[in-house]
Amino acid sequence: MSNKSLFIFEFVSGGGFNEMDIPVSLFCEGFAMLRSIIEDFKEINFNITILLDKRIQPLSYLLKADKINIVSKSTNYLKEFTNAVKYNEYCFIIAPEFSETLYNLTKIVKDNNKTILSVDLSGIKLATYKFKTFEFLKKYDINTPKTYLIPRNKDYFDKNFVIEKFRQLNCPIVIKQEDGVGAESIFYFEREELIYKFFDDLDEKLERDKDYILQEYIEGEDLSVSLLGIHDIPIILSINAQNLDITTHNKKSEYFGGYTPVENFKKYEKELLKIVNKLNLSAFSSYYGIDFVRKKDGKIYVIEINPRLTTSYLGIRNIIDFNPAKLILNSKLRQSQRFDFKYKYFSRFLRLELKYIGVKSIDEILNFIIPKLTALIPEFITPPIIFKGSTSETKQYYSCFIATREKNSNQSEMRLKEIKKILEDYQFEIIQ
Repeated sequence: MSNKSLFIFEFVSGGGFNEMDIPVSLFCEGFAMLRSIIEDFKEINFNITILLDKRIQPLSYLLKADKINIVSKSTNYLKEFTNAVKYNEYCFIIAPEFSETLYNLTKIVKDNNKTILSVDLSGIKLATYKFKTFEFLKKYDINTPKTYLIPRNKDYFDKNFVIEKFRQLNCPIVIKQEDGVGAESIFYFEREELIYKFFDDLDEKLERDKDYILQEYIEGEDLSVSLLGIHDIPIILSINAQNLDITTHNKKSEYFGGYTPVENFKKYEKELLKIVNKLNLSAFSSYYGIDFVRKKDGKIYVIEINPRLTTSYLGIRNIIDFNPAKLILNSKLRQSQRFDFKYKYFSRFLRLELKYIGVKSIDEILNFIIPKLTALIPEFITPPIIFKGSTSETKQYYSCFIATREKNSNQSEMRLKEIKKILEDYQFEIIQ
């Protein structure tokens, strides 16, 4: 591979929110994935073009892209996206499935006869809608939570249907958007009265023009598997723990990160291979992820398939002795060669929410303190960020994303304590 041209697009930092406030939590993960995948593809001699939201331009020095096209509020980002596709041989897209965003962007690439290095249209179509994924999994007799599309009654979600299914299942349930992403906007119910209360002010929680599913809640260890679709039977790249908060009442569901590899990797790998061998996953090439829960009795329940780069990649690239971008390229081009990679390190990856309690101005923090912290904490993939004009600015709330690279879990925990101490020394209080 010698200086092939590659357009990498990450939706949140690349202009997908150019006409509205950027969600800070999504930005932290998105920018971290963008920065990491650029570095990895750059290492295998790609010339890289990206789009970058103008508000994020101060962080452009962290990105090793050869060409950065700035997207302002008045820019038609889809037009800029299409132009960048036309001028590059290869494309890699990191975008959410909601509103068919990932599918439509990938289709632009295919319509322009360019090579897509992320998951192709067939895989995206299968995995975007959770009820369709449920039917796919049941077809192969895979354990998965019982799932129902919530019908509408006079253009409004049917409360009686939800109550009836809750009683039938006789266990906690969750309600989530059918094409939603990650742990965002998942609503958990363990008592019937909570469902009634939820429906009292539904407009504040659910979007009328979206479809939602009801799903039985499976209690157990929240995990994910990262895969490379290189053959009919994909390669397991890693198995990762996930830090999710879904069940806390009166609190928004959130994803905080995780760690990799899991302690019982070999045991879990054998169990997962039995599942993977049952499924026809030929629609998935490149890197993709599967979320699953392992119950106390050892049963594995597949929750959903993520047809894109996932946050776990930020840890994976720190633990293996091989450039994962080369693995992705190899898998996408359907080359028969298998790479022998080894796990050499342990990585904990997480988003931190910070509150500045010192006396420095925001400009002083961004121009002087953050660069110092970035030098002291190379684990920052996304340094502490605040967006001017957002509600977080008045409260001096900052978000950042960190990924460690240590020999084992204990050393990783020790390093995290050191990082938190450095942040406290610079007058940042850790909120979560």
